[in-house]
Amino acid sequence: MTQTSANVFASWLSGQALAEHVTHPNIQVGEYSYYSGYYHGKSFEDICVRYLLGDSVTQDVWEAGIYGEVDKLIIGKFCSIASGATFMLAGNQGHRLDWISTFPFDAKQFGEQVKSGFERSGDTVIGNDVWIGTEAMIMPGVHIGDGAVIGARAVITKDVPPYAIVVGQNRLLRYRFSESQITALLALKWWDWPLAKLQAQMPLVCSGDIDAFIASAKC
Repeated sequence: MTQTSANVFASWLSGQALAEHVTHPNIQVGEYSYYSGYYHGKSFEDICVRYLLGDSVTQDVWEAGIYGEVDKLIIGKFCSIASGATFMLAGNQGHRLDWISTFPFDAKQFGEQVKSGFERSGDTVIGNDVWIGTEAMIMPGVHIGDGAVIGARAVITKDVPPYAIVVGQNRLLRYRFSESQITALLALKWWDWPLAKLQAQMPLVCSGDIDAFIASAKC
């Protein structure tokens, strides 16, 4: 009988505070953001972050500087990441769509004239107060705006505007609030408030009265 490793999550109600668990220097996480990974059983770095040079199996390659600067994964504050969400990093990994072949040829086998097809995609940036649904896949270099919601099993290959709800293959379902409300919320940046100020606004933060919250926050 095959023995399986223990689930690092006690139940689907539990989560990891990412700032307390992330160890890789090229993953940056803001306060309060968490990963709830019970249904996949492993911690955030072990299962959600893929192809990030300098992880436990590519430490030597990264330190050798073969690929130069490494793309980062940057996650803001108050983000909720569901079980099995995936962040694809390390650029195109040598697969060039504009070349005759997408195959990453090895110079040892195919000769010294082989060129490296590796291209950086840029940092993957997740804004503040973003909710990413279970098994969503975020492709390299994508920027997701503050307050956005990414649906379960969505595949995100391009930037997502603030407070947009996106499902499927980059399909914009709708915006959470009106344009004027979004503009006001982005200006307020409540996620950067001191804890005492945020605590005082909890009755409105935990409500659907957006205009009342905006008016109160401006006082």
